[in-house]
Amino acid sequence: MKNPLGLYLFLAVLGAGWGLNSVLAKIAVSGGYAPFGLIYWQLVITSLILGAICWRCGSWPKLGRAQLRMALFVALIGTIVPNAASYRAAIDLPAGILALLLSLVPICAFPLALVMGNEQFSGRKFLGLSLGALAVALLVLPGEALPDAAMLALLPLAVIAPICYGLEGNGVAKWGTGGLSPVELLFLASLLGAAIALPLAIGTGQWISPAPPYALPDLALVASAMIHALVYTGYVWLVGRAGAVFASQVAYLVTGFGIFWAMAILGESYASSFWGAMALMLLGVFFVQPRKQIPLVAAAPLRHTKGE
Repeated sequence: MKNPLGLYLFLAVLGAGWGLNSVLAKIAVSGGYAPFGLIYWQLVITSLILGAICWRCGSWPKLGRAQLRMALFVALIGTIVPNAASYRAAIDLPAGILALLLSLVPICAFPLALVMGNEQFSGRKFLGLSLGALAVALLVLPGEALPDAAMLALLPLAVIAPICYGLEGNGVAKWGTGGLSPVELLFLASLLGAAIALPLAIGTGQWISPAPPYALPDLALVASAMIHALVYTGYVWLVGRAGAVFASQVAYLVTGFGIFWAMAILGESYASSFWGAMALMLLGVFFVQPRKQIPLVAAAPLRHTKGE
């Protein structure tokens, strides 16, 4: 892709896929499945898909210290921690609420970028951060945004995911991918993540048997894993191509598509205060996003060059 329009179209595809995952997570946990069991099989399926891509391209990840460190960072911060929190929150929170809170990714990315030296302070972006905080406050304050007041305690859990994704994007932007292509990095991260999630799933009694019969939650798990592999690879590629803040704008589309899928597939409906929070959140994202044209940088190589 050699023009910004192509990047925005790619961003839309990522948003549609990522938005669907909130609905798939809700369906998966509806079958009684717990987070670590879901995460383990998600990572196994993701590893198979990305491994097939690496095999087809003749490109396998190197196993040096830098590569393993970045893969472990992505496995923990990009999958295990945020997904464990999101799956637990999905048991009780509506999928639309989860999709709305994912809009916090670019808003969380900004202060993290300041701390990590990836960005300089901007009054415009601080305004966006403030609007995002007001949007969360509108969900928290007494009203009808949450169908059940007991759901209030789960909102901090649902916010863990956007914080992690903002940290992951900034980490990749600052430290790079260890010379790995996005597919190689995600493949290695998925293998490490599966190795970590397996004892957690067994030790916590959250193991999911792969034996049939298979029901809708099982199909949702497989579909979620496939989307995870493709969308995450695309997201990491986009971070390397156009920067962490630009890539984090996918939250705009994740929110819109996530709410659309939740209404269309799950039949969810929302109170006026929810739509007010959504308006504030998206306005906040607008102020956080870059104002100027984003210069494109070279994409990560598909396979290693000689001597790399």
